[in-house]
Amino acid sequence: MPDVSDRFQTMLAGRYTIDRELGQGGMATVYVARDVKHHRMVALKVMHAGLAASMGPDRFEREVMVAARLQHPHIVTVYDSGETAGRYWYTMPYVAGESLRQRLAREGWLSVAEAVRITREIARALDYAHRRDIVHRDVKPENVLLTEEGQALLTDFGLARALHATPDSTLGRGAGTGAGFFVGTPTYMSPEQGTGEHPVDARADIYALACVTFEMLTGEPPHPGASMEAIFARRLEEPPPSVRERRRDVPEHVDAALRRAMSRHPAERFPTAFSFGQALDAQAADGWTGATPTPPGMPAVPTTPAAAASAFAPATATATATAAMNAESPALLRWNRTLLALAGIVTLGALAVLGAVVLR
Repeated sequence: MPDVSDRFQTMLAGRYTIDRELGQGGMATVYVARDVKHHRMVALKVMHAGLAASMGPDRFEREVMVAARLQHPHIVTVYDSGETAGRYWYTMPYVAGESLRQRLAREGWLSVAEAVRITREIARALDYAHRRDIVHRDVKPENVLLTEEGQALLTDFGLARALHATPDSTLGRGAGTGAGFFVGTPTYMSPEQGTGEHPVDARADIYALACVTFEMLTGEPPHPGASMEAIFARRLEEPPPSVRERRRDVPEHVDAALRRAMSRHPAERFPTAFSFGQALDAQAADGWTGATPTPPGMPAVPTTPAAAASAFAPATATATATAAMNAESPALLRWNRTLLALAGIVTLGALAVLGAVVLR
């Protein structure tokens, strides 16, 4: 069977010329292509055949319309879309640079100032989408692109949906994503999104963004685990971790903002992504530059990529397992209707029951 790029090269002749494959995920393959008509490079995202069949043309059209109407400096928008030979596709601007995941893989972690700046830019993008009743549902380092100038862009709104597009807006009943399908990545997924027991709103994105910020500052996610069940067991039993326990040059107000944004209960988090971003930079007017002196008796924090790589070299088995799971975890998860009982008891009752995950 010829490669999908060859088939699309033939079917899309006169519109797009495919240059190379950029990457694959759980829901699509992305190619770098040239827009023949407009003489520009684009990212061509081709949905996998199984997902396309489950989604159907109406839902695909709705999802693309949602993404296309988002016009913001920190959001990668949608140019064009269509259906060719039974495969759905859409095009986006090609961003020269790298993903936040690639940056973290190379450097380990970022300076406080840069992590806060990236977070605030993505928070503004999310706030823009949330005010239009759109929840991203899969904020993670892979979906944050960094341009060559360092600007942060949020991508992959292709599977986002308008909250009120259908009468059923709770994740546990499908959330407009098709029967049995859930969007998200366990490492960054909020408790309510993971259990499917409560409606998912903008605060789930705030939770995920806080997890990404935590990883930018420490080199690992806040609740690492070897499996989805292990991650959620910790997430439901343990309080949000303090970033200052792992890195003392992080200002207290940043630590407090992250712990609030990662609260288990949505009502305890920031009400908007904008307010979360503002809280991270609360002391900017007082001359805060993103770093504080290392307290007496504490080891100095490395400030160069080489030093950072050395500092984070001894990875734990848990962190390694988490990274491996994330690399293999698609953004789209199929949840079996059979429920697994997690071990452990939370303070006020039984540990939340999670659906068994079958990775697509």
